[in-house]
Amino acid sequence: MTPALSVSRSILGQPWGWRGRAGEPQDDGFVADDLVAQLLLARGVTREALDLHRLPTIRGFMPDPSLFRDMDAAAERLAAAVTAGEAVTVFGDYDVDGATSAALLIRLLRALGLDPQAYIPDRLMEGYGPSGEALVRIARGGARLIVTVDCGAQAFDALEMAAAEGVDVIVVDHHKCAAALPRAFAVVNPNRLDEGEGAAHGHLAAVGVAFLLGAALLRVLRARGYFATRPEPKLLDLLDLVALGTVADVAQLRGLNRAFVAQGLKVMAQGRNRGLAALARAAGLTGAPTCTDLGFALGPRINAGGRVGRADLGVRLLTSEDDGEVEAMAAELNRHNEERRAIELAVTEAAEALAMAQDNRAVALVSGRGWHPGVIGIVAGRLKEKLGRPAIVVALDDHGLGKGSGRSIAGVDLGAAVLAAKDMGLLVAGGGHAMAAGLTVAADRMDAFADFLDERLAADVARARDDRVLLLDAILSCGGVAPSLVEALEAGGPYGAGWPSPRVAAGPVRIVKADVVGNGHVRIVAGGDDGRSIKAIAFRQADSALGQALLGAGRDRRLWLAGRARIDGWSGGRQAELHLDDAAWAD
Repeated sequence: MTPALSVSRSILGQPWGWRGRAGEPQDDGFVADDLVAQLLLARGVTREALDLHRLPTIRGFMPDPSLFRDMDAAAERLAAAVTAGEAVTVFGDYDVDGATSAALLIRLLRALGLDPQAYIPDRLMEGYGPSGEALVRIARGGARLIVTVDCGAQAFDALEMAAAEGVDVIVVDHHKCAAALPRAFAVVNPNRLDEGEGAAHGHLAAVGVAFLLGAALLRVLRARGYFATRPEPKLLDLLDLVALGTVADVAQLRGLNRAFVAQGLKVMAQGRNRGLAALARAAGLTGAPTCTDLGFALGPRINAGGRVGRADLGVRLLTSEDDGEVEAMAAELNRHNEERRAIELAVTEAAEALAMAQDNRAVALVSGRGWHPGVIGIVAGRLKEKLGRPAIVVALDDHGLGKGSGRSIAGVDLGAAVLAAKDMGLLVAGGGHAMAAGLTVAADRMDAFADFLDERLAADVARARDDRVLLLDAILSCGGVAPSLVEALEAGGPYGAGWPSPRVAAGPVRIVKADVVGNGHVRIVAGGDDGRSIKAIAFRQADSALGQALLGAGRDRRLWLAGRARIDGWSGGRQAELHLDDAAWAD
C-alpha cells in the first residue's frame, strides 16, 4: 500500500494510509459519490447496500429471534411466567451493559403486568456473575424464574446450585462460551460454540440480545392472544437503553448494532426515560445526545455505581418513574464518578510505572495491593492505548487473590486466551470476549500466567502492531475544517467501535501557538498555506512524542495534522477544530 501523503513513519511511529479507496487513482468506471456514500463504502458497505446503511433501521437489520439457539424456549418460559404472574428476578452485571440489559427486561415485564425484582452483585463482596449462594437466596425468597443478563455463560457451579433449588434460570449473555454449557433452562448467547446462524450476531452486546428476547416474548404472547384485552408494550421505546449499553460496552457498531444506536439516540432525545434524562442533566449535557455522550458522559456515570458506589444504583435509576428519586440518584452517581476519577488517576500512575519496566512482554500484566477493583478495567484501557498492546491490570487483596481486567487491541483475542488459561488451571476464574476480559488469579500464579500469555499471544500482538496503519478518509486545507464539514461527516454515523469516526488530514501547517492545558492536553493554533488557521488539541499527549513535537515545532517546520473534526462546544460559538491522533513532518 502506498503511504498516504508519503507518510511512512509519523511522529508516533506509524505509517498513514487511505481508508477504502480514498486517495487512490480511479479507473474509467469510477462513479462520483456523495460524501456519505464515500464514508459507507470505505467502511465495507457494498454499493448495492448503500441505501440500507444510509439510514439504518431496526426493520432493515433485525433478524428473526428464533434463529438463535434456545431463544424460543426462553421466550416460551418467560411468557408462561407472565401469564401465570410468577415471581421473576433479573440478575445483572454491575457494568452499563448489565444495568441496561436488566433495566430493559424489568421495564418490559412491568409493562406486561409483572413486578420483577433486580439483583446486581456487589463488585467487591460478590465479584462478577451469579454466585450459587445468591441464586439460592433469590430462589428461597420466592422467585420461580431467574434471568441472568450479561453474565452466566461460565457460571457452572452457581447454576447447578440453582437447579438443585428447583428454580428455572435463563441465561442471556454475549461472552465467550466453553464447549460445555452451564445447566440452565435456556442459554441465549450468539457466542455459543454450537450457535448456527445466530453466530453472525456475535458482536451484539448483552442488551442487544435482551432486546431480541423481548421481541420473541412479545411474539409468543401476541400469538396467545394476551393483548386482546390489554395494550402491547412498545419495545422500540426501550431502544435508548439498547443504545447506551451497546456504546458503553464498546460493541462493534456494525449492522444491527448500528441500527440500535441510530434509532436509540432518537428515542433518548425524546427524554422518555426519566433516569436517563436526569443523568444527562447531572452531566451537563445539552442538545441531542450523541455516541460521545453515551460513551464518555452517561456510561461512566452508570458504571460509577458499580465501581465505587452501590452496585444497583444504575439499574434503579434506569427503571424509576419517580422524578425526585431519579434526580437524587443521578446526583449520587455524579459524585461517585468524581470519586472514581481520583481513584483511577492514582492507580493509573502506579500501573504505568510497572508496565514501563516490562516492555518485552507481549501483554502488559501488572498488579498491585490496595488497588481498587472498580477502576482496573479503565486503567487497563489506558495502558492499552499508551503501550499499543493488550494490558491486564490485577488488584490483589490481602489473601493473595487478585481480580483482573484486561483490554486488547484489534487482531488479538484476549478473551479466548483467558479462557484457555483458566482451562489450564492458571486462573481461578475468567472469561470475556476478543477485546476485553475479566479474571481471578492467585498471586503466586501471576508469573506463570504472564508466560502463558507471552507464548500464546506474542505472534498475534507482533502481527497486529506491524499491521498498524493510521487510516485517513480525506485531506483538507485549514479552511476545509469547518462546521459544515463536521455536519456532513456526522451523516455517515453513528460512529464507534467497528465503524470508525472519519479521520482527516489537514495541512501542511505551521504551528502558530502551542501550550499545555488541563490534564496534560496539548492545544495548538496552526496556520496553513491557504492563509487560514485552525485550532487543534491532542488529549493527554503532553509527555508523548506527539505532544513534544507540537510544543517544539515552532514556525520553521511544516506538519500534516491527522485527527477528527469536531465542533468546539466550549467557546460558545460554532467553530470547528481537530482532535488529533497523530502528526507528521511535511518537510
